[in-house]
Amino acid sequence: MSDTVYSPIGVDLEKDKKYSWCTCSHSSNQPFCDGSHRAEKATPPLSFMVEEDKKAFLCTCKKTSNPPYCDGSHK
Repeated sequence: MSDTVYSPIGVDLEKDKKYSWCTCSHSSNQPFCDGSHRAEKATPPLSFMVEEDKKAFLCTCKKTSNPPYCDGSHK
């Protein structure tokens, strides 16, 4: 697959809002979980919050060593 398929997705994250980052790649709402892992019997999402509003690039290849943030592992 090409790097484009696994390119990080830029998102605006809000302080104190709970997010669920997809860890299984089955979600159709990447990079966030849509519950597809249940039907696929795959890994559950990673829940996280941020301490301030910010723009972040979230991983879609699921190989990052700094989940949920992209570290360039897709290249």
